[in-house]
Amino acid sequence: MKLFGNKTSAVEWLIAGLGNPGQKYEKTRHNMGFLAVDLLAEEKGVKLNKVKFKAAYNLMDFGGARCLVMKPQTYMNLSGEAVREAAQFYKIPADHVLVIYDDVSLPLGKLRVRPTGSAGGHNGVRNIIAHLGTQDFPRVKVGTGAPGEDGNMIDWVVGVPSQGERKVLLEACQRAVRAAECVIEQGCQKAMNSFN
Repeated sequence: MKLFGNKTSAVEWLIAGLGNPGQKYEKTRHNMGFLAVDLLAEEKGVKLNKVKFKAAYNLMDFGGARCLVMKPQTYMNLSGEAVREAAQFYKIPADHVLVIYDDVSLPLGKLRVRPTGSAGGHNGVRNIIAHLGTQDFPRVKVGTGAPGEDGNMIDWVVGVPSQGERKVLLEACQRAVRAAECVIEQGCQKAMNSFN
């Protein structure tokens, strides 16, 4: 392995925002992870325009660490393929793989930071667990709320939120970026205390 004289040139963290590629899905509830990492990249003045590891990605300094920030382009259910390829390539351990995604079990706009956990019915996360071989990776979940009792869950997650909901979700994704920064800088426990 190549040794770096300068610590910051080695990639220390992988941040994966989950979503589905393509215009059809762009503004849907299921794409909160994409929205969050787009906001992060915009803040850093970096475009996620490199293509490798079945993902659109770029490298940036964030939270005092060198990070690979990615949007898997595999469609949600195969997100783990992209995450595993990049993590293996840069030798990033699972506890430094931070995943940001939508969660229907949380109220609209609520965040939940966790250091580990099951997929909770989220197919993208289930696939990442399968590919990493562990569920011990930090995550920031963005609450989208759930459909009413007679609502269809699939239609809900790939549905477009109302303008009012969209505003709440945009603010939640901005907070998700801060939560991710806190995880990297100060650890999951501190982020949980501050953002949950």
